[in-house]
Amino acid sequence: MTQPAAIRNVLTTLDERPPTSFYWQLTLLATLGGFLFGYDTSNIGSALNFVPYDLHGLAQGYLVSGASLGAAAGAILGGPTADRFGRKTLLITDAGIYAAGSILSAVTWHASVLLIARTLIGLAIGADSAIATAYIAEYAPKNRRGSLALLQQWMITVGILVAYIVALIIFTAFPGSAATVGWRLVLGLGAVPALIGLALRTQMPESPRWLLRHGRYEDVQKAMTALGVDGVSIGDVHRAAAAIERAGQGAARRAWTPGVRRALVVVSVFFIFQQITGINVPLYYGPHLLGPIFSGAHASLVQTTVAGVEVTLIMTAVNVAATYLGFRWIDKFGRRWLAIGGYTGMITFALVSALGLAFLSGTARLVVIMIGLDFFIASFAVGVGGTGWTLQGEVFPTAVRGQAAAIAAAVDWLANFALIMVFPVWQNAISLGGVMVCFAALALAAIAFVYWFLPETKGLPVEEIVRVFEQQKRLRHPSSTVRQ
Repeated sequence: MTQPAAIRNVLTTLDERPPTSFYWQLTLLATLGGFLFGYDTSNIGSALNFVPYDLHGLAQGYLVSGASLGAAAGAILGGPTADRFGRKTLLITDAGIYAAGSILSAVTWHASVLLIARTLIGLAIGADSAIATAYIAEYAPKNRRGSLALLQQWMITVGILVAYIVALIIFTAFPGSAATVGWRLVLGLGAVPALIGLALRTQMPESPRWLLRHGRYEDVQKAMTALGVDGVSIGDVHRAAAAIERAGQGAARRAWTPGVRRALVVVSVFFIFQQITGINVPLYYGPHLLGPIFSGAHASLVQTTVAGVEVTLIMTAVNVAATYLGFRWIDKFGRRWLAIGGYTGMITFALVSALGLAFLSGTARLVVIMIGLDFFIASFAVGVGGTGWTLQGEVFPTAVRGQAAAIAAAVDWLANFALIMVFPVWQNAISLGGVMVCFAALALAAIAFVYWFLPETKGLPVEEIVRVFEQQKRLRHPSSTVRQ
């Protein structure tokens, strides 16, 4: 399919233009929220043993997952806000809210204040996650859109890695202050990149597609120039807007077509499987769960925590490295088969880790657990993590992209919250090995869902992707896609 000739003067230039170094810099800045998301949803795992509040069970689950609940609310609020006021405005605001929440976490004087700070951070994380990939999809070349959008997931993994490096340095260098100042530093240092992002995001161009949709034609020219597309006249912009209006007659009244609704359901269910198959359990609870296994019976609390952080640090390094493979492969192999391969690996290695936990002892137990968890995380990173965020940014039309992406992100965060909230109770009931077997079963269900309901979207302009879902309603085989 091709776009009308008038649109080709503006939008198709973006779709077909090779990404420059500025595109990568802009995408890294847009995905700073991913880094902050990774950092702040993981630093609590390192600080958990030293937080001076007696929290257990569901209360402990909320301390770890409270940011996720706030993120769900932030996503719901962020979508309509971004559709009305612009992607750039929301991304700037998010960075400021995040910085405030991190500082409040560091100076907290009561459990309730810490929980409020975690929820506030979640609001910023959720709004950012709802819009970052949508913003990227609106300027990214169609043949590199997956790679650019997958930087969101890569930044998440880097944030997780940095969180555990910071914790390891602080707790190793100053073990005597771990229960006083140390855990506060771990939580509060997230304000530093947030404040840097707050300053740098003011220099970002607004999404040209959003500007075009809102009739800000002179600003479209400026944004295109910032993106390296010179020579776009105001006449080109007007003609593109008129062509979009003719091509989308009634779109204002019928933006939520059956295809858009189907796309929203598919992306939301993908996000649910992305969370409930267990990726965040070893990353969030790693130091708390694995410290006692790897530190020995007579280790102190600081030694146990450091051992858990070291093990989790290895897993997060694997996460970062494996996400690079997903970055390289998502536009080569496509979204569907990469996801199916990722879930297949998760099934295999969830069962390997469960085997080590349940039936082995000594060094063999430690080795098998590490192999299982490392490759479980690697499988997710290659095929599942970035695929979800890529789909969220690309499958919705511009008119409702913010709202739809926000709903999908909210579903993702609610699933994350539910799993992390109930995990302590679940583990106490059936053991960690039993939980890993459940994750394997859920990953098998995820494969069936992806095979039957997720169409391939690689290489399509964002304006055409929703037509795949419209056609899917009329096709007998749900995984079919349009011919390109």
